[in-house]
Amino acid sequence: MYLVELPTRLATGLERTDEVWRTRHANYLRHWQRADGGFPGREGESDLYYTSFALRAMGLLGALEGDVADRAAGFLRSRLAGEVPVVDFLSLIYSAMTLRFAAGVDVFSARPADWPQRVAAALEQLRRPDGGYAKTSQGHAGSVYHSFLVVICQQLLEVDTPEPEKLVEFVRSRRRPDGGFVEMNVMKRSGTNPTAAAVALLKIFDRVDEGLRDGAIEFLLDAQSDEGGLRANSRIPIADLLSTFTGLLTLDDLEALDEVDLTAARRFVDSLQLPEGGFQGAAWDPGHDVEYTFYGLGATALLTRRAENQDANHG
Repeated sequence: MYLVELPTRLATGLERTDEVWRTRHANYLRHWQRADGGFPGREGESDLYYTSFALRAMGLLGALEGDVADRAAGFLRSRLAGEVPVVDFLSLIYSAMTLRFAAGVDVFSARPADWPQRVAAALEQLRRPDGGYAKTSQGHAGSVYHSFLVVICQQLLEVDTPEPEKLVEFVRSRRRPDGGFVEMNVMKRSGTNPTAAAVALLKIFDRVDEGLRDGAIEFLLDAQSDEGGLRANSRIPIADLLSTFTGLLTLDDLEALDEVDLTAARRFVDSLQLPEGGFQGAAWDPGHDVEYTFYGLGATALLTRRAENQDANHG
């Protein structure tokens, strides 16, 4: 299961970092937890989207436990009792599963036995004739990223994806001559993040052939900027932490992480750390939040894990 395997892989990398470093970032994340148990964006009230990133980040650090976990569970249960938009509901499920795996807290214990099937049926309302899943029920076309989110949700609910081959064909239709993928069919220029989502989806369904793999690797390697990070697409000259994390993760999935300039990538990621903990999103973005901190921790985990493996091989 992708969303179970990924945290394990990332946590293994972070276990090799300095304990003081991990504690600093864990304290940064704890600082953002609100009285209701949730986590906000850069301002405002608790939000399911940001809560998902905060809990996943704390899980990677081994800090999702005790009062923090219990309060977060209370926040999720309070949202579960009301009407939640589908996009936010996906974040709620990811958060709940993170709590279950990391802290042994079951947010869904009071749900009826057929609840997973009912949720899965609701998600199918997002399915479109092109084979993908739209962001909202009003969306006219499938989205690569939101198709990825829905499939991850289906895995967590332990339900099968209906007509998976149609979804595979949908994803393949988003591939472009440069080897990357686009989010929507009208787009011509591939992006790092849709490429990451597309490759992850195709890996889940075991549909990554050699040509697709080589093309995606070449596209992602070309996305690395002089700063060391990866850019969102070829028109954007500046790297960002989201694209860097998703690009590095995809290269790791494709067993090609060694082909990127790892030293430059590590320098870029380190440059976005804040002295008090947390990460900002890019050199031009002075703001910081729990989402970008998750990306920073994830990128650090991948790079640390790879560097130690290289040292072991050369030893």
